Amino acid sequence: MSRGKRYDDEPKLNMKKVFAVIIAIVVIVMFIFIIKGLLTKDESSGKITSESYFSVYKDNKWGVINSTGNYVTDPSYAEMIVIPNNKAGVFIVTYDTDYENGTYKTKVINEKNEEIFKGYEKIEAITNQDKNGNLLYEENVLKVQKNERFGLINLNGKEVLKPEYEEIVAVLGIENSFKIKKDGKYGIVDNEGKIVVEAKYADIDILGKDNKSGFIVKDDSGKYGIIDYSKNKVLEMKYDSIEKIYKNDLYVVVSEGKQKLVNRNGEDVLITGFDSIKEILASQENAVIFEKANKYGIMNLTGEVIIEANYDLLKESKMGIFIAKLGQKYGIINIQKEEKLPFEYTSIVYNEKADIYIAEDDKFNSNIFNSNLESKVSGILVELNETKGYLKLRVDDNYKYYNFKFEEKQESDIFPNRTMFLSKKDGKYGYTDKSGKVIVDYIYNDATEQNDYGFAAVKKDGRWGSIDRKGNVIQEPIYNLDDYLLIDFIGRWHLGLDINMNYYNQI
Repeated sequence: MSRGKRYDDEPKLNMKKVFAVIIAIVVIVMFIFIIKGLLTKDESSGKITSESYFSVYKDNKWGVINSTGNYVTDPSYAEMIVIPNNKAGVFIVTYDTDYENGTYKTKVINEKNEEIFKGYEKIEAITNQDKNGNLLYEENVLKVQKNERFGLINLNGKEVLKPEYEEIVAVLGIENSFKIKKDGKYGIVDNEGKIVVEAKYADIDILGKDNKSGFIVKDDSGKYGIIDYSKNKVLEMKYDSIEKIYKNDLYVVVSEGKQKLVNRNGEDVLITGFDSIKEILASQENAVIFEKANKYGIMNLTGEVIIEANYDLLKESKMGIFIAKLGQKYGIINIQKEEKLPFEYTSIVYNEKADIYIAEDDKFNSNIFNSNLESKVSGILVELNETKGYLKLRVDDNYKYYNFKFEEKQESDIFPNRTMFLSKKDGKYGYTDKSGKVIVDYIYNDATEQNDYGFAAVKKDGRWGSIDRKGNVIQEPIYNLDDYLLIDFIGRWHLGLDINMNYYNQI
């Protein structure tokens, strides 16, 4: 999926704004979207291209630029141009907007400003969200409307789902999965138009992180059950509701207004001793995290309390290891209630793929621990890149890179195709080539690393501008960006102020 606000590299953190917007920073740096680098096909010419596109705003009008900063579409539209996949020359334009009546029209243009995908009443990007509620656009398909019915096309214009549905929406938090409605009933379809579940339920949702986990379904009487990916019944439709909490063939359901734990045969496993069940543990303890009187504890499946409900939060990170919260501070305990990390952090996050813990203190410094809870590195965490396997931290106004083994790496190790590398000397910033030869003198008060498009932002006398991959000044430092959380340039265009949108500005 494509974020409504796509950050294709790592724009500059404005340190003046860090303390005021630390929650936003954590979301961005922990879940920052990485450029996939997928080649796309130009439909009209068949030519393979790796061009990227961005919405821009100038003189109260919207347009599109490419990754060199040049116009693809001049700013001439009153509404923001939506680019669902910035590697594809597919731009959704909104026009004839009537705010009073809530009506509007849309069309799709390509990088030649030609209208494409004609024959539909309306074409729109499909919005979704990640687990933190950040806006996303589905990258692979668009929703089309014809004769007041909806279908799906891919970004080559091929119709993958005929326009015969009353409604198509993304399943929130799930990529490439869509809820369809037909004749008042709901089902599930994927981005290739495959009917995963026929539209025959009063409602439907995905149980876990993808279609393979199964589905929570509702019948006409308002009762819920579960079916698996093969549409086999897992739980009968007889429950008031079903939570998205399951593991080891155990499910959390609500019946007669009370939560309980049942097995796949519908037999009660745990019914008393808690107000709600928050998590089924993966460990051999055969236990659950429960909440009682707004406090969290752990009990086994016989109802025996293993850890009293004294915590403000409990979450299993690894088998038998738990991130816990007491008051406003976080720490880590084990199943024996032994304190493995003291309760002195404002947040703790476990990253399963990297197998590391990130604990932030009250000075917004991130302390990184390995799987054995040994402290390895610390600094302001700028990026955790699961794809390339590295951490990027800001330490004493310098950036440092580490792999997941905590071996320090150079910027050139992580980004071998970059042409210049940020360097600091006597309190000033400049750039060197791979051999260390200075190619941009140390004249800037602040600067960013080169982004994926060859540009870097530089600050002088309190103002920001940009340089290209050879160190040539593209935009003289004229922009006061003190109020901007993130700083990035494409040519002469700087990233917009609103971090919930993906656009660039220019005077």
